[in-house]
Amino acid sequence: MRPKIICHMIGSIDGRLLSNRWTPLTEKAEPNTVLRVYDEAAQRLNADGWIVGRKTMADLVSGTTHLHSTTDTSAPRTAYIGNRQNRPLAVAVDPSGKLHYGTDHIGNEHLVAIVSEQVADDYLAELREDGVSYLFAGTDGLDLEAAIATLGSSFGVETLLLEGGGTINGAFLKADLIDEISLLIYPGIDGLAGIPSIFEYHGTSADELPAMGRCLRMLCVETLAADILWVRYAVDRLPAP
Repeated sequence: MRPKIICHMIGSIDGRLLSNRWTPLTEKAEPNTVLRVYDEAAQRLNADGWIVGRKTMADLVSGTTHLHSTTDTSAPRTAYIGNRQNRPLAVAVDPSGKLHYGTDHIGNEHLVAIVSEQVADDYLAELREDGVSYLFAGTDGLDLEAAIATLGSSFGVETLLLEGGGTINGAFLKADLIDEISLLIYPGIDGLAGIPSIFEYHGTSADELPAMGRCLRMLCVETLAADILWVRYAVDRLPAP
């Protein structure tokens, strides 16, 4: 059975993600209120780790690029588990293997890379040298369902927080891999068209509906510090017509 995926996000009331653009909180709000409230809510979800896309993870790691001498892909494409030490996981979806870590952790969380079967053996050796675990998402790196199943079977993950940007969140939505939405609604506005939002699936046509076949069922709602709302929805699958 695959792990439960909770999409845990904070956005303005118009669903935008760039916090530096939001109108400010009231003067009564304490410094770092948003980060504190977000982290406290995440802890209450009791997950085994979190998962983001390559661009989000690139802002968190800064390892040195290794020089790869070959593009050989002959080594077995099986999951590798580094020295996890029962730590929670910080997972990056990086099909092309562009990230360089230089460490096996972020804070107290063990790093795991999800890559395609086409990444070079040298890159996999680099991950092992850094202590980073890795697993595969099919030939093209887009088989998220297989990757999430491996996180359950090989890494023992039961619940994972999806905390990516709109693109990776949209990919999970389209793949029907989101079981719950945990949304913190910041009491502020962005207002500009084209700013990244919570879900941004890049489909092939304007008629595509990436959430088709699902509906949201309210689980709970709370008012947190600085009038931030925390809304949780179960994602229910509708019966086939």
